[in-house]
Amino acid sequence: MRTKPFTRIVAVYGVGLMLLLLWPISTRPIPHLARTFVMSLCRVLQVDYVFAGPLPALPALRSNHDHDIDLPVKDHETITKSFTLSAAHRSIDVDNVFGSIEVVGGNSDQIELTVQKSLRAESKEAMELAKKEVTLDITQDAGNLKLYVNGPFRCNCDDGCRKHRDFEGYIVKMDFVLHVPRDIDTNVRTVNEGHVTVRNVAGAFAVRNVNGDIQMENVAGSGIAHTVNGPVKVAFRENPREKSGFESINGDIELSFVRGLSADFRFKTFNGGIYSDFPVTVLPAHAMQEEHEGGKRVFRADRFTSARVSSGGPEIDVENLNGDIRILENHE
Repeated sequence: MRTKPFTRIVAVYGVGLMLLLLWPISTRPIPHLARTFVMSLCRVLQVDYVFAGPLPALPALRSNHDHDIDLPVKDHETITKSFTLSAAHRSIDVDNVFGSIEVVGGNSDQIELTVQKSLRAESKEAMELAKKEVTLDITQDAGNLKLYVNGPFRCNCDDGCRKHRDFEGYIVKMDFVLHVPRDIDTNVRTVNEGHVTVRNVAGAFAVRNVNGDIQMENVAGSGIAHTVNGPVKVAFRENPREKSGFESINGDIELSFVRGLSADFRFKTFNGGIYSDFPVTVLPAHAMQEEHEGGKRVFRADRFTSARVSSGGPEIDVENLNGDIRILENHE
C-alpha cells in the first residue's frame, strides 16, 4: 500500500512556502478572506488546519551545550526506593517532565525504583530554589504506585496556563529506572530530554512522550504508545487482544507481531509509506459522518485506510505525519 499522490505533497509544500512568506506579518490577526482561503485549500488537500491568535515572541533555540554554559552550577542526587503492592491488580503511573523513563518487568513482586536527579542552575541561589521547588511526589495504595515530578512548570492556574512563564534559572532532570512485576499495568509519560523504554511487561500500557522516542520490547498486552518528535518501535511477544493505538508526528512507526496475527488495522500517514509482512485485505472506506452543530449539518470524513490481517480482530490504529509505517512479523 502507498500513501497520498505526489501532487498533494507538492501542493502542501506550496502552502508551506506561502505561509513562510506571510510569516513577517503573522503577529497580526489573519483576515477573514485569508482564513477562508486557507480553510478551503486544506479541505481540498484533506489537511487538518488550526488558526491561532497572534504569536508571542519565541526565545532563541539553545542546545544542551549552550545550557551547560548558561547553567554552570551543577548537582546530582540518586534516589532509590522499594515498594510492595498487595492488590491482585497492580499498576504504576510515572509522570515526568525532563528525563527518561525505563520500565523492566521481572519475576519479583516488588517495585525497585532508581532515579538519577541532575540539577543545573545559573547561580547558587537558583540551585537552592531548584531543590526547594522541584519535588518527586510519591503516592501509593494497595494496587497503584504514582510517581509525579512536581514544580512551577506544572499547570496549576485557573486560566488554563495561558500566562507566559519566565525561566526559573534552573533545569532539573530526572531519569527513572523501575524494575516491576511482569503483569503490572504501565502508565508512563515524559516531555523533554528523554526516551521511554518498556520491556518484558504483560499488562495494559499507556506510553507517551513529546520530544523523544518510544521503545517497547517483549511486551504482551494492549494499549497506546504516542509521541510527537521521535520514532515508535514496539515488539510483541503476544499479540494485542484489545483495541490499541500507535502514533507519532515526526518519526517512523515499527510494530512487530508474532505469527498468527489477526487484527483490523486503521492506517494514516502523510509523508511516508505503509509496509506489511502480513498479507492484508484493504477494507472499504468508512462513509462520511453527518453531525449537527449550531443548527448546521457538518460532514466529517474518516481519512484512515482500513486493512484486515487474516480474519480480523481487535482494532489497531497506526498514525503519523512524517515517516513510514512498518508492520513486521517477529521471528524471535
